[in-house]
Amino acid sequence: MLPRLALAELAKWKRQAARKPLLIDGARQVGKSWLVGKLFGPSEFRKVHWLDFRAEPRLESLFAESLDPAAIIANIEVELSERVDAAKDLLFFDEVAECQRAVDSLKYFAERLPSAFVCASGSNIGLLGSFPVGKVQELELFPLCFEEFLMAAGRAPLLETFQARRRNAATHAALWPLLLDYYFVGGMPEAVATWFAPEPSPLERAERVAAIHRNLVAGYRRDFGKYAGRRNAQHIERVFDSVPVQLAVNRDGSVARYRFKGVLPHQQRYRDLAGPIDWLQAARLVWKCFPVEGKPEAPLSAGAKANRFRLYFFDVGLLGHMLGMSYADQRVRRASYASKGYVAENFVQTELCARFGHPTYGWFAGRAEVEFLHRCRSGELVPVEVKSGSRTQARSLRSYIERYAPNRAIKLIGGAGGGHSGPIETWPLYDAQFLAEL
Repeated sequence: MLPRLALAELAKWKRQAARKPLLIDGARQVGKSWLVGKLFGPSEFRKVHWLDFRAEPRLESLFAESLDPAAIIANIEVELSERVDAAKDLLFFDEVAECQRAVDSLKYFAERLPSAFVCASGSNIGLLGSFPVGKVQELELFPLCFEEFLMAAGRAPLLETFQARRRNAATHAALWPLLLDYYFVGGMPEAVATWFAPEPSPLERAERVAAIHRNLVAGYRRDFGKYAGRRNAQHIERVFDSVPVQLAVNRDGSVARYRFKGVLPHQQRYRDLAGPIDWLQAARLVWKCFPVEGKPEAPLSAGAKANRFRLYFFDVGLLGHMLGMSYADQRVRRASYASKGYVAENFVQTELCARFGHPTYGWFAGRAEVEFLHRCRSGELVPVEVKSGSRTQARSLRSYIERYAPNRAIKLIGGAGGGHSGPIETWPLYDAQFLAEL
C-alpha cells in the first residue's frame, strides 16, 4: 500500500475531542478513497462504514427523509445490516458530491453529533451547488509528491538521507535519476504503484504507466461531459488540451503566461475562457501562478491580476503524457532539450501546491521574471528561480536582488546545488519541498 503523508493530518483530526466532519477534496483518482477506506480507517477504527454514492446511487435514499444524524445512522445500520458505534467507528461518505443531501447532512453532524467520526471525500467538491461553509474541516489531497514517491520506492536509507538533507555526490547520483523517473511517472497512485511493481522490466513498466495515463486522461474528458454539459464540455476540453501545449512555449527559458487567443474559436479574451479555466481549477486539474509586477508586498494576492497568470498541470506525469513524451524523452539530458525547463517548473508548482496550497505567485518587471515568490513563516518574501540545467545564469533573479535586496534567494537547478553567491542559495530541484522550512 502506498504511504501518504496526509495520514498525519487524518490522525490529528481524529484526536480532536469535538470535531467537524472531515471533507477531503482532490482530483479524481489521486487516492482519496484508498487513503480513508484502506489506510486510515482500518488502522484507527473498530469498523469503517463505507458509503460510495458513485458506485451505488440508491444510497441517496438514506438521506431523503431526514438530515438528523441519529436518523441517518439508523438508516445506515439497516442498509448495511451492521451496528454503528459513533464513538468507535468511522462513517465514510465516498464520492459525496454525487449526493447533495449527504453533503448537506455534514452541517447537522457538526452541530448535533460533533463526537462522531464522519469523513467525506469527493472529486468535484468545487463544482457543488451548495456547501456547508464553516461546518466541515477541509483537507485537500494531491497526487503523490516527490517525497511520497521516494517512500514508495522502498529505499529507506535514501529516503532518510533525503529527509535529513544530507547531501553529497553519492546522494545526488541516487536522487536525480529518481526525479527523472518521477517526471515520467508523476504522482497518480496507480501509476506509482505500477512503476515500483517488481515483476516487469523497465520498458514494460513504462508501457503500463503510459496506458494508465491514457485511461486517466480519457476519464477526465468523460467527466467534462457529465458535469458540464455538451457545449461547455467542448470548451473545457479545448482549454484542458491547451495547457500542456502552452507550457511548452518558453519565453527566455521560463514558462510564458497563459494566452487566451486561439484556444476557442473566435474567442481571444480572458472573460471568454474564464468559465472553462475556473471549471478545471475547481476540478483540481490545473493550478494558477500569478506573476506580480514591481515591488512585491504582502499580501501577494493584492498585486495579482485575474487575467494575468501562468497555468500549470496538476500532475507532471500526465503533463508529459499529453505532450507525447516517452520515458526516454524524460531521461534524456541535452542542452537543446528545452522542454526540461517547463517540466521542472511544473514540478516545482505541484510541490508548492501540495505543501502550501494555491494559488502561487511569481514576479516580473519588464523582461525579467522570477518563477515563484515564497512567503516564509517570518513573513519574508523569498524569490525562487527554477532552472532545469546544472549550469545556469540567473539574470532575472539577480535583477530582483539588485532592486529589492532580499536577505536570501533560492535557485533550484538540475544539479547537486549546495553553493552560495551573495544571498543566492543553490538547491537541487528535488529540494523544492524544503521551502517549508524557511
